[in-house]
Formats: sequence, C-alpha cells, structure tokens
Amino acid sequence: MDLDAREPLDTALLRDLLCEPHGPLRRLLVVERSTSTNTQLAAEVAADPQAWPAPALLVAEHQEAGRGRAGRSWETPPRAALTASLLVRPQVPPERLGWLPLLAGLATVTALRATLGVQAVAKWPNDVLVVTDEPELPGWGTARKIAGILTEVLPDGVVIGVGLNVSQTPEELPVPTAVSVLRAGGATVDRTVILTALAESFVSVLGRWTAAGGDVVASGLADEVLAVSATVGASVRVELAGGDELLGTATGLAPDGALLVEDASGRVVTVHSGDVHHLRLN
Repeated sequence: MDLDAREPLDTALLRDLLCEPHGPLRRLLVVERSTSTNTQLAAEVAADPQAWPAPALLVAEHQEAGRGRAGRSWETPPRAALTASLLVRPQVPPERLGWLPLLAGLATVTALRATLGVQAVAKWPNDVLVVTDEPELPGWGTARKIAGILTEVLPDGVVIGVGLNVSQTPEELPVPTAVSVLRAGGATVDRTVILTALAESFVSVLGRWTAAGGDVVASGLADEVLAVSATVGASVRVELAGGDELLGTATGLAPDGALLVEDASGRVVTVHSGDVHHLRLN
C-alpha cells in the first residue's frame, strides 16, 4: 500500500462527534508521534490531573515504541494502525478492576463486528482475534491477532490502551500470527470512522459497568464477555509466572475476571496472569 494514501485522522470531525456537548468524551488529543500512548497519557495525567477530566482519549498517528503486556514491544508504520489510550476513573470497588481488559476486549469486538463486519473474538485476557482464510499455524489454526489491549492502573484513574492493525499489508505485519482490518476484509480502513466506533463502544460498555457499580452480572456484561470469548471452552496451555505450565480446558471466568482452567485430573486452577495459548482455534 502507498503510504501517502494513508490519510491522517480528521481531528476536527472526531472532536465534533466524540467530545462534549455532542459526544461522550471530555477531552481528545491527537498527536503526530508518541513512543507509547499509555506512557504519555500516564505522564500527562500525573503532571496535571485537572487537564485530563475523564473520559479522555489520547491518540497517536504513529506510535514508535508501543508496549504490550509483559513489556512486549508493538510497532506499526505511520497511519497504518489505530494507537490510542483512554483515561477513565471508574467508581467501582478495586477488586472489580480485573474486568477492565475483558470489557475492553468486548468493546473492541463489538465495534469491529458492527462497523466493519469483521467477525472478531476475544482471547483472554487482552487480545482480539479474527478467524481468516489464511493457512493454519500451530496453536492458532486460521486465527490471527488484529488488536491488543494494555490496561494500567494509575494513582488517579485507569488507562486502557488499544492497538488495532488497520491497513498493514502482509509484509508490514510484524509476525505471521497478525492480521489487519485490510487483510480481514473490513468494510473500511478509514481510521476516523473506526476510531469513532471504538470510542463509542468503549464508553457504552464501561458506562453500563460503572452504572452497576462494577457488577458484570447485574449489568449483563458477564454474559456478553463469555459470548465473544474464544478462550472459554478451548483447550489451552498456560505459561504461569515462575515457568510453570498448565494444560487443560478453560471452563469459565472467576468473579474477578480470572480464567478458570480444569486440568486432566479435574482440578480447577484460577489463573490471574499468564500467557494463554489455544492448543487449536479454528
């Protein structure tokens, strides 16, 4: 793809659609470059909290050193992806914050399905996948990763970062297990349209959650998270902290959003963190 064909975000239109008084955001900032939108937003909130009323969104046209979970790097060509971080200050009990990555996954899947016609699914705890017509890969089948989510709790709020591959060609994707909206046959690669859908979906999902005091069952969100999950019900291999490994079937989610895995002996293990690999996903 011709890089010159990748249009910049329409900041004026985004502010009109997404910011008060017409939209749900209280601040939107689009920057040309950022090493990491999560890192930049966290630093700006720490320096001047009053300048960042929640919900607020920071978007980078080009993220130069994006961070994934466990410190992994994430890179993309300029204007080929959406890299954004949302600041929220949810008034919910702290023990319910573990649901935020799963709710962010639900919001991303919802936006991709409704706006782009891309049949995305969520992989616990923070990836979004698409089943493609690509050749099968071990442990992936024909699924590929289209988006990643990184949630970080701050002293004054929570930052939810999203990196979504939009117009990358196969040569520009960092690994064979990645895919872009373009490769997945999405209805549009207009990042202004996609960002609007994502922001509205996030605010809607998180609004329902906070209105219920962070109760995912009372809000109806627990069932919706399960409905889009590719992990629950799958055979998995989990790499746990310390190098231990767990093999079994992901049977559900704990009240705090942790993954429940039943091993061959029938023992159910609660996984709060770890790398989850689907043994096969089609």
